[in-house]
Amino acid sequence: MGASGIAPSFAAIYGSKWIRKKHALALFGFFVIIGAVLLGRNVAFTLGGSLLEKKFLSFDAVLIILTSATISLFLANILKIPQSTSQVTVGAIVGAGLYFKQLYVRTLLLKIIPAWIILPSLSAFLTFFLYSRIYPPRHGNLHLYQLVFANEKKIRRASLAASCYVAFAIGTNNVANAAGPLFGAGILGINAGLWLIAPLFGIGAGLIGKGPLETAGKEIVPLGGISGVLVSFVTATLLIIASSLGIPQSLVQLNLASIFAISCLKNGHKCTLDYHITRKTF
Repeated sequence: MGASGIAPSFAAIYGSKWIRKKHALALFGFFVIIGAVLLGRNVAFTLGGSLLEKKFLSFDAVLIILTSATISLFLANILKIPQSTSQVTVGAIVGAGLYFKQLYVRTLLLKIIPAWIILPSLSAFLTFFLYSRIYPPRHGNLHLYQLVFANEKKIRRASLAASCYVAFAIGTNNVANAAGPLFGAGILGINAGLWLIAPLFGIGAGLIGKGPLETAGKEIVPLGGISGVLVSFVTATLLIIASSLGIPQSLVQLNLASIFAISCLKNGHKCTLDYHITRKTF
């Protein structure tokens, strides 16, 4: 899961060539832990009992759920495709719920799936709207280029802060994808689960996260400093909102929707939709 999460958090600044891979991996792991410990409980409660009743989350069931999610993410990482940890985990829990015929359908259909549709769409819209205010350069926004955009140090610091903000957001949401089922099965307490799983995100990112980082940061669209900050701010804010509501949300989708919006402004809609990475991702 950490291997998949590194792409949406540090792809922007890495695509701008302002940070080395090893530094991105270290910062990612640190801020994921902080986010998980501070704000990771709500999503863990959802995955630990709001989709499938706790009595069906036995040790064997949780083992199958996490193994299924891990295999899906491992294949996506090998194929260098950014994939959602939340969606594969929810999908695995739904599969178990269908087997036991005890799935809480209302939570899935009225809370989780609508968020998966609305939030990525909102991510693309907000990014397109905000970035269109500053790109391309014109008479109305030249003062921004003079005051902010011409100062590379300020842009670099903002990019680093935004990337760490995204890693923090991942901790608030995606760590629960593994900790939640363990909590539901009574294997680990909620706090112990978050503390145990969060560091493994950094390890996973270091071992097999370089492929998704390359794909999101360089192949879809070369992000500049300002566009990278905007992508990070929009997607992380939406993810933290989802976390506060207890919704397991795909940051990968939020991030890619935002990046595709940037590409549409820079390269046009048709070129973006026809690009081979777009077809590969969807």
